[in-house]
Amino acid sequence: MITSEDLLFFNVVANSMSLAESARKLDVTPPAVTQRLRALEKRVGMRLVDRSGRGLSLTDEGALVAAHGMAVVDAIETLSDTLASRRNAVSGHLRIVAPHGFGRLHVAPVVDAFAKAHPGVTVTLDLSDNPAAGMLESSDVTVHIGPLGPLDQIVTTLAPNRRILCASPEYLAGVSPLRSPADLMRHRCLVVRENAEDVTLWRFRHASRGQTTVRIHPTMSSNDGAVVREWVIAGQGIAIRSEWDVAGDLARGRLKQVLPSWEPPAAAVVAMLGTRHGRSARTTAFLTSLRQSLTPPPWRQRDFAEPSRKR
Repeated sequence: MITSEDLLFFNVVANSMSLAESARKLDVTPPAVTQRLRALEKRVGMRLVDRSGRGLSLTDEGALVAAHGMAVVDAIETLSDTLASRRNAVSGHLRIVAPHGFGRLHVAPVVDAFAKAHPGVTVTLDLSDNPAAGMLESSDVTVHIGPLGPLDQIVTTLAPNRRILCASPEYLAGVSPLRSPADLMRHRCLVVRENAEDVTLWRFRHASRGQTTVRIHPTMSSNDGAVVREWVIAGQGIAIRSEWDVAGDLARGRLKQVLPSWEPPAAAVVAMLGTRHGRSARTTAFLTSLRQSLTPPPWRQRDFAEPSRKR
């Protein structure tokens, strides 16, 4: 016989990359998770998790149990939210996923304030190079910047965010002037490799001359946007970076906008919500707090400066 506690336990296992990760989420030791999983499999008389490959993968029977476990979690969370709303309280566990740089600078402070304002809520903030990949169904709020794939998700815009072609004054002083995007093919171009985006195809739009694309050949690349930003500041070449990331550098003269009349596609800051999470009072309350913190966008304020760089 499977109990509701078994389903809640297995839901954690099914949404983890390993038994060690499950143990961390459950705040127990990995052997304890292994022992409980084996006991559950013995009671149901079949294997639920395939441990032969890398990481965890569910058997067909395990996927069936996980689906029922998700339904139980939904029912418990819905009941908790309903009871909380009747006493005007925000409670439960809030799961947030965000990009590394933006998450540290703009999401983490909101989480801090939110947790202080709502002591009945526990919060998990996961920072990821690619927050939209494989983490949507296990989170309440996924903060995302950039193009969206064919996702069956509720998407709400949090703040506008331009993308800017930029380089350091030192780099620009030592090269021939750029007059059009085609000139980029003879320059040092730096890229951030993330998501499944084709980062070597740079797109631009001009107010009167329409759109154009350029296939660049990256001189340097990294999966960390902060690293690429520092390379650009150091004079290594030209890159396309988000407005939120380089607005302070542009204002202080560490970077200069290149080809300002040619703009890359904008990449708004959005929140993606699974349909089952959209009704949560804690999700709604957190989104309100996050949107307020980004209205108006901090990177468009005259006194904007990264806390880590203030002296």
